[in-house]
Amino acid sequence: MRGGNMEETAGERTNLAGVQHILLVLSGKGGVGKSTLSTELALALRNAGKRVGILDVDLCGPSIPRMLRVQDSAVHQCDSGWVPVFVGQDKAIALMSIGFLLERPDDAVVWRGPKKNALIKQFVTDVAWGDLDFLIVDTPPGTSDEHISTVEALRPHQLLGAILVTTPQAVSVGDVRRELTFCRKAGLQILGIVENMSGFVCPHCSECTNIFSKGGGEELAKHAGVPFLGCVPLDPQLSQSLEEGRDFIQEFPKSSAFPALTHIAQQILDTLQRSS
Repeated sequence: MRGGNMEETAGERTNLAGVQHILLVLSGKGGVGKSTLSTELALALRNAGKRVGILDVDLCGPSIPRMLRVQDSAVHQCDSGWVPVFVGQDKAIALMSIGFLLERPDDAVVWRGPKKNALIKQFVTDVAWGDLDFLIVDTPPGTSDEHISTVEALRPHQLLGAILVTTPQAVSVGDVRRELTFCRKAGLQILGIVENMSGFVCPHCSECTNIFSKGGGEELAKHAGVPFLGCVPLDPQLSQSLEEGRDFIQEFPKSSAFPALTHIAQQILDTLQRSS
């Protein structure tokens, strides 16, 4: 899955040489749950026995360290560059985020584009990821400098593809439609679309209420000719696990969101198996 060319630096070859597949999690809109999906996809793949890394390039809103309860950790230097923070007792998830580099958690990243771009390139080239089955890249909203820098930095390694996240309502679907255009212009393979916040399942009676309408993500996937990976409902247990930094996949197997998230992870694994 990875490629190389003569222009790659030794650092790039060394630090991503052990990464088998790279997944970009994208959306043209904020607040649709990219970081949530990135975190839960990492946990689901880890639960399937895979070694997973998360690269958090949402520089202005680095939320994944808190979601995995490692927000007080720090990164260290080694001969190959930065050592990522390893999550859980089994250390099966490696995480790199600007959240680990801030002096105080309330510090704002007030940077112009060139400084952001330089840090993203450094995250790609100077983090000692080791051997990983998957590197999941959590991106900020939109199609801005950060996205272009991320794609350009990873392009020599032939990205596996992109996962697009939307919520059901038309305003969100319209923004994600523009993200589809970005992926095609950037030459990214689109693995599929996930419709997040797709109905609220009452924890008492199990009735599903479509708060934000329903079906926009599936309709967009059908219209665009890309796979639809599934719907993830609003689930209080999922929100609780993220607030408390708990492993949702292992601790809440009876929740309504659990089969949706594991199904998405399995579809990605099946796609890889078919293409290998």
